[in-house]
Amino acid sequence: MDQSDALRRANSGVAEPNLIRIPFNRPTFEGNEFTYIQQALDSWQISGNGPFTQRCEEELETLLGVERALLTTSCTHALEMSALLLEVGEGDEVIMPSFTFVSVANAFVLRGARPVFIDIRPDTLNIDEKQLEGLITDRTAAIVPVHYAGVGCEMDEIMEIADRRGVPVVEDNAHGLFGSYKSRNLGTFGKLATLSFHETKNISCGEGGALLINDPGLVDRAEIMREKGTDRSQYFRGEVAKYTWRDVGSSYTPSDILAAVLCAQFENREWIVKRRHEIWTSYQLELADWAHANGVRQPTVPAYCESTHHIYFLVLPTQEAQRRLIGGLREQGILSVFHYQPLHLSAYGSQISDGKAHLPVTEFVSDRIVRLPLYNHLDENDLSDVIEAVRGIRVS
Repeated sequence: MDQSDALRRANSGVAEPNLIRIPFNRPTFEGNEFTYIQQALDSWQISGNGPFTQRCEEELETLLGVERALLTTSCTHALEMSALLLEVGEGDEVIMPSFTFVSVANAFVLRGARPVFIDIRPDTLNIDEKQLEGLITDRTAAIVPVHYAGVGCEMDEIMEIADRRGVPVVEDNAHGLFGSYKSRNLGTFGKLATLSFHETKNISCGEGGALLINDPGLVDRAEIMREKGTDRSQYFRGEVAKYTWRDVGSSYTPSDILAAVLCAQFENREWIVKRRHEIWTSYQLELADWAHANGVRQPTVPAYCESTHHIYFLVLPTQEAQRRLIGGLREQGILSVFHYQPLHLSAYGSQISDGKAHLPVTEFVSDRIVRLPLYNHLDENDLSDVIEAVRGIRVS
């Protein structure tokens, strides 16, 4: 099994039979998931925008303080809705990190836009805000900061530049639900923000996402787009006598069964946040001496950021050291993985971008990053085993 197969298994929560005893990720149930699924089935209302969907949306609006939250079938679809709402089109440019998941680029490429890739900071692995202004042109239709690992980007500077230049911001907050930047919730800075509830995320329903809308002027149109371009949501609220085709759109509403799972996860959000903080902190403290001795960089969380501790990563000094650590852990039944391959170097990314991107930090990190197992129910014994296994591998 090669590295890509290991990553696929890790992200699906499937362990390699007879080999992996501590997976990279394992989706977990936190309480009332099965009870709420049964309630949804008993109600005979399991399509989109049912009671559990509405409950989740109200929860997000209250907890985050956003104008409107709309559950979607994925974070990918929330990003696609963002491109539609901002009317991104042919010839437009969208600034985004190359060190991110391909959905960020695809959402705008599908509308005819060209991604303009920006390098990342070496500490947080978020976009380097110092490079932002120089990339903005009269064709820039959006800026998409990605809050990597649940640590907020430098939103003060990003928003100052964006507002001054009149460019809307879409926050990719797939990693950052319930994180904050200078005491303000991530996902509340841009006109729009997106969330992921994929099974690898802190809070999950298997597949799902949400679009957070901070601009009141976009709410009505977003509801129409999510309902296949119809005013079906307004019809169910009694605001129109019949619903009809009003705008472009697609089927972006998840089943209420998935929303039922999500409701149960939300109920245990405080425990989830606490447990992931404990695991992340154990890695950070217990591996500090080993990291220093081996020239390994540990994560940085600025004092003014509240992290969601979605990922614990190490940046190794060389690509060979990366392979040595991943291989050494795997030999002991522990699955660790790398992360994003730079979009600007990919076959399609290099073809559709200007091909001139010089992103040294992105390329350095991509060749050297290792992510350690981190999931809600990683127990203390397994956590200790991972730490001891890492300590026993010399990579310098």
